[in-house]
Amino acid sequence: MSAVSERLPTFPWDKLEPYKKTAAAHPDGIVDLSVGTPVDPVPEPIQKALVAAADSPGYPTVWGTPDLRDALTRWVERRLGARGITHHHVLPVVGSKELVAWLPTQLGLGPGDRVAYPRLAYPTYEVGARLARAEHEAYDDPTDLDPAGLKLLWLNSPSNPTGRVLPKAELTRIVAWAREHGVLVLSDECYLELGWDADPVSVLHPDVNGGSHDGVVAVHSLSKRSNLAGYRAAFLAGDPAVLGPLLQIRKHGGMMTSAPTQAAVVAALGDDEHVRVQRERYAARRTALRMALLGHGFRIEHSEGGLYLWATRDESCWDTVARLAELGILVAPGDFYGPAGERFVRVALTATDERVRAAVERLKA
Repeated sequence: MSAVSERLPTFPWDKLEPYKKTAAAHPDGIVDLSVGTPVDPVPEPIQKALVAAADSPGYPTVWGTPDLRDALTRWVERRLGARGITHHHVLPVVGSKELVAWLPTQLGLGPGDRVAYPRLAYPTYEVGARLARAEHEAYDDPTDLDPAGLKLLWLNSPSNPTGRVLPKAELTRIVAWAREHGVLVLSDECYLELGWDADPVSVLHPDVNGGSHDGVVAVHSLSKRSNLAGYRAAFLAGDPAVLGPLLQIRKHGGMMTSAPTQAAVVAALGDDEHVRVQRERYAARRTALRMALLGHGFRIEHSEGGLYLWATRDESCWDTVARLAELGILVAPGDFYGPAGERFVRVALTATDERVRAAVERLKA
């Protein structure tokens, strides 16, 4: 066990604990904008679907019920603009973080293989490569990478942490390059429903992939769009030649989404109204926090989509974290997401309206 844990970097969030204590000591309490965990209620129709399926004594299937696969295929075609999606093009997973962390291992990658991800990125991309003992590499433009030995290319749009949205033309160029060199593209699109200053496009859209899903897989999650982080509900969509073997591996590993959760996902993907309502909540919080940060001397870069504002005062991210902690506001230091973030902080929109108002008032002082 120690040999496995030694492959991994220090868990970054442990470094934030002293600043969390400082922020918690504020007379009006902490405003925690460090972690992108939903705080709003699970929509009632989804809760009802979960409860109705609570009497589920038997084992669920890894591939999910036919109703779940129908819901996934309908949503992928309707929302992402994909064409020709069948049950073989979708695969439910037990939350997207589990998938990201274990995908290189499940793909059979190991020493000598390379996994690449954006220069500023969700740390679990690197963790997944380390767990598989594969090499890992950060990029600015993936088409500048040496394709030799590159087996897995992660894209992330809208980005966590920066909120950058990749334009359709850039996605098209990257997918074409990856196919030319036989590199599998995994596109993390978990924030796709949250485009603000840009309209995110999926790699499954025919304008991007030319109508073929070969070598392309998208990752989607219901954690943000439907407040289902506690349900662990996500799925893959794309190349059946990739998803088929993954299904067999996950059957052997018992990686099953619970039956009540599967029923909840069917309800969630069939209802657009709760997504619209949640978007409006986040949009209002984003506007309030953005104006307050700008007024406090911050500069905001990218942040065209997603659940975060990528902000800087042109100082060490840890100086900014400490400064805000004194105001009772906790944010994530940018270097959690790579050395290129050392002068930025990530500010999450995932706090209640009351806590966001408190942060705004403190930033004005």
